[in-house]
This record gives sequence, C-alpha cells and structure tokens, in this order.
Amino acid sequence: MTGAATLLRDVFGFDAFRPGQGEIVEAVTAGENVLAIMPTGGGKSLCFQLPALMREGVTVVISPLIALMRDQVRALQEAGVCAGALTSGNTEEETDDVWNALEAGKLKLLYMAPERLAAGSAMGMLRRVGVTMIAVDEAHCVSQWGHDFRPDYLRIGELRRALDVPLAAFTATADADTQAEIIQKLFDGTPPRAFLRGFDRPNIHLAFAAKDSPRKQILAFADARRGQSGIVYCGTRAKTEGIARALREAGHGAIHYHGGMEAEDRRIAERRFQQEDGLIVVATVAFGMGIDKPDIRWVAHADLPKSIESYYQEIGRAGRDGAPAETLTLFGPEDIRLRRSQIDEGLAPPERRMADHARLNALLGLAEALECRRKALLGYFDETEVTCGRCDLCDSPADVFDGTTAVRKALSAMLRTDEWFGAGHLIDILLGNETDKVKQRGHQSLPTYGVGGEYNRNEWQAIFRQMMGRDLIRPDAERHGALRMTDAALPLLRGETSINLRRDTIKAAGVARRPAAKAMVSDEDAPLLSALKAKRRGLAEAAKVPAYIIFTDRTLIEMAEQRPANMDAMARIGGVGAKKLESYGAAFLQVINGEAEVMHPTRRKLAGRNAGSVYDRLLEVQATLARGEMGTDRPLSCSASQLAKVAQLHTADDSALLRLLGDRRAERFGAAFLDVLREAG
Repeated sequence: MTGAATLLRDVFGFDAFRPGQGEIVEAVTAGENVLAIMPTGGGKSLCFQLPALMREGVTVVISPLIALMRDQVRALQEAGVCAGALTSGNTEEETDDVWNALEAGKLKLLYMAPERLAAGSAMGMLRRVGVTMIAVDEAHCVSQWGHDFRPDYLRIGELRRALDVPLAAFTATADADTQAEIIQKLFDGTPPRAFLRGFDRPNIHLAFAAKDSPRKQILAFADARRGQSGIVYCGTRAKTEGIARALREAGHGAIHYHGGMEAEDRRIAERRFQQEDGLIVVATVAFGMGIDKPDIRWVAHADLPKSIESYYQEIGRAGRDGAPAETLTLFGPEDIRLRRSQIDEGLAPPERRMADHARLNALLGLAEALECRRKALLGYFDETEVTCGRCDLCDSPADVFDGTTAVRKALSAMLRTDEWFGAGHLIDILLGNETDKVKQRGHQSLPTYGVGGEYNRNEWQAIFRQMMGRDLIRPDAERHGALRMTDAALPLLRGETSINLRRDTIKAAGVARRPAAKAMVSDEDAPLLSALKAKRRGLAEAAKVPAYIIFTDRTLIEMAEQRPANMDAMARIGGVGAKKLESYGAAFLQVINGEAEVMHPTRRKLAGRNAGSVYDRLLEVQATLARGEMGTDRPLSCSASQLAKVAQLHTADDSALLRLLGDRRAERFGAAFLDVLREAG
C-alpha cells in the first residue's frame, strides 16, 4: 500500500497507521463492504477519508451532525483535500462552491446529513455526480433501540442499493444486537467484512468517587486542570447552569448547554467550544455526539450516566488526539434510584427493561469496582487482555474489607420491616436511633435494632450504596422508592457466600492530579509549548477556525519536545502534512528558533523525505558544474522542478535523465547526478 503510505504522510502528516487502520483502509479502498467498530478517537475518519483519495469518483459521507461535518470538511481543506458539505447551515456561496467542485470533477468527499436523503432529488443528484462509495459515520444511529436513533439512517440501505456501490460503516459503540441491526438495515442482512478494533483508550485515566458536595468536587477537579478544555455532564438542565456559573465565579471560562436552549444559542455554544482554547462546557447529554474536538483534556460526570455504553461514549470525547486525558465520575444512591426508576417507569417492553437494568448494573459494577477500572470496563466488551496503570484503583488500591456480616444485617433489617422503607430509616434502626418514625412504628423492638453500632452513618450509607451498586437491593417505584431485595442477595442472606466491600473514605478521586497537557512536557519545554499554543490561537482566530484545525495539542507537544530546526525536521513531526507545512511551517519554526528557514517551494514539497536530501546534494553538484568541469563554459542550470523530478527517480539511468533534462543539461550534469542517485540508493 505504497500509495496509502504516501498520502498518509503527505496529506495527513503521519508516518504510520494506528493499530488496525491499515487493513481497514486496504479493504475500503478495494471496494469491499465494511463494518468497522473502533474506539472513539481511534482514527475512524481517516479509514474512509484516505480511501476516498485513492479511489475514482466521489465518496459520499453520511454524518449525523452539521457541526461535525463542517469541522471535518475544514480540516480536510486545510490538509489540501477537495471536500465539501451540503447542509442546511451552508451559506449560498458555500453551496455554490460545492456544486462547482462537483461539476468540475474535483470534489473527493461530499458530506451530507441523513435527513437530506428524504428529498426526492437527492438520489438522482448522487447518481449524476459519480458517487463510487458511501461512508456512514456513527452507524449505530440506525439502531431503533439505540439512544442516538435517527430514523433517516434507515434510508441509507436504499441508497446503497440504488447506487450499487460499496458501503463502509463506522461506529465506536455497538453491542452484538446493534451490530446485527446495522448489518440488516445497511447491508440487507449480508455480513460485510467486519473489523473489531478493541475498545481500550489507554490515554484516558478513569476515576470514580462517591458524591460528597458534588459541586465542590467538580470545582476542585477543574481547578487542577485550569486552562484546559473540558466537559462536565449533568443529569438536569438546572444543574448545568448552576455549575457553569460556579466555574465562572472561580475564574474559569465556562458555558452551559442543554436541549431547552434556543437553537441559535446552542449553535453559539458549540462554536465557542470548538474555537476557544481552554473553555469548559457544562452540559446534559444533548451535547456531545459529533463533537470532534481532539484536544478535550478532561470529562467529568456530576451525575451517574444511564448505562455503561453512555459512559464509554461520553468519556470517549476526551483525548481524541492520543495525548493524556482524565475523567471523574461522581455517583451516589440518589443516582442509582433515579436510573432504576427511569427504566422501571419507561414504556419499553419487559425484555428491553431487563437489558437496560443489565447495562446499568455493568456501570454500577464499574463504579463499585474493587480493583482496576479498565479491567471492569473492557470486560463488559469481552476484552480480557488488559493492561492499565491509568485508573484511580491502580494508582491507589482500594481498602477492602469483608462486608458479609454488615450486608446480612442490612438485609435482615429490610425483611423485618417488610421492605417498606428507604436507607435512611433502616440506618436509624441499625444504629439504634430512637427517632419519632422508629418509635411510631415500634421498630425499636426489632432484633436488628441497634446491631450496627460498629459503623457510623456515613459508613452505613456507603454500605447501602454498594449493595445497590451490586444489585443486591433495588428501589421499588410502587413503594415510593423503598428498598427491596433481589434474588442476587439470597445466597448472602442464607450464608452460602461472602462479599467484599470498600471501606469508603469519601474523597474526590483524582482532584490532586496535575493537568494532563503540562504533564506531557518537562518544565524546560513548558514555556515553548505555551508560545506555540499562543501562535496557534492567533492563526486560528485570523482564519476563523478551531485551533486544532491548525495543529492538535499532540503535534504542538511533539514540536516543543523535538524543537525542529528546519523544514525537513518540521515535516517529520506527527500531524504536519505537506499542505500544513507550506501554510504554517515557517510561522512555527520562527517561534521555536527565533527565525524562519527560507526554502524554495519545490524543495519544501520534499521536506522530511529522502528525496529532500538528494535534492540538496544535486543542488550542490549543479553549483560546482554550473560553468562546466573546467569552470570556463557558459553558465547552465536546471529548474527547481527538474531537480525535484531527478531527486524522486526510482530507477536512475542515462535515458531517464536525458528525458527529464534534455541533451545539453544531461551532458553537463548527467554523470554527476547519477553518482548522487546511486549513493542515495
């Protein structure tokens, strides 16, 4: 795949594919139907963008959000690729540019929202412009059971049949049921070539903490990461506004986002988050899908997500550039009650409710894990070979104790009160607190009254929370949230099994950790990284594009560490392709070295490649022979483009040089140029 490797380097600025990308690119380029399930941030977009450049015709990309499409199109255009989007958000001029590029046969990638397929004219238009491949981003949106279901995704299968072209579908979250639905709806039930590329995001640090003044915990977490882009997810609209206000009062740049805002206000918030460095958005889950900002350094949950898939997708918005990112998820018994009641009171059929409880149980198991979070998370996705070192439990192993007796006392108190009460009243019974409610019901005479004095109230609350997290007890909506025992608790009650619990020292996990991006560079390199970010910010504001469109954090970190001295060295930095080198190389070299290297545009195109040093050697030889071997002939030289063509010759011989240089130049320089090419070969 020499062509793919060259495009990868010259257009996208990478020396090698990430694990698994190469074979997906090969299959998509060959025109196979493909289903690729890759982790968020694993490089899905490249797996259809690069094949689009290698194939004839236009690749149409179906993508769910206008903001996502616009960002990808801008990034491609910055890299020198002819791409466009037809969306309702286009200006008249933008739409004209897309049509002109299509008519001229220049456009390689055309982005569209699935809703546009509803227009009768869409099918004819796509036939006329020569579409040769369909790529579907966020393919799980086709699943009617999925939380991101988009009805218009169901039209994509019809489009594939009508155009009779290969289809490549990509998603980060698809369990077995969703995969089966994607295959049925997009591929008419005929299994495509499938790639499952693992779910691990090793650069993301995982941490959970029991709620203890949640707002203070979120503020402390953000304070330790001041100046970095982050997302705080909240369960209610009111909470997004309150936490955003508290963050602003603490000196952070922060905005809120939720579905109750006016559409224009939501668009402004999305645009600010994309374009401003270090902005925090406090949002409901209405915010996120399609956010392609690669340098989000942290994600915090002020409330427990609704399932393990939601959690995985939401934390996956951090660290898409591969640089370290951090997460913190807060949870408490009220979260568990709320999530259980949402499932039980929903309109879904019984089998769906059971599946939703199982997904919530998997998340609660992760929250209450006694060892490695990553092991628990990836185990849900059937991955067993797990290496971590990037979670709070690997940082500081949990303090575990045998909780069997405590759990049996709690279950006994529940049973002796006919499972009619919540944790607060049960704890009063266990502690022997003679409250009015206890006396009114005569519960001070129960055998379990006062048997739990070895723990204080906070510790009993932690025990009940862990029992809920292990699905030993559940709140009963019909009994106003009273706790009821599940079948899973019976073996414990009978003394047939034991259970370990965490000795809960309520603390905000991860609060004291250093900001991730600064931790990536030494103290010596930190000032240069700040200067590079300032240069990037200025260029981004001038071009009215998000900062990461210029270069990602990861690329700037590599620049700060490697300190490239010239264009050749700059071209070897990850993420610096040929177009970006031409556009920004000199500006960033000036920041690094105090001055920019002047290089002929033709030579700059060879920067970072072997042909570049061959070109330089040919230039030296030419200077020596400009007036012939004796120095008495009339001056003669080759053009820059002729030298570049010679430098890139794969098979060097007299006839090739004669063809490129003509008689006179071949006679003067041919033999010496051949020597240079043989030395380089």
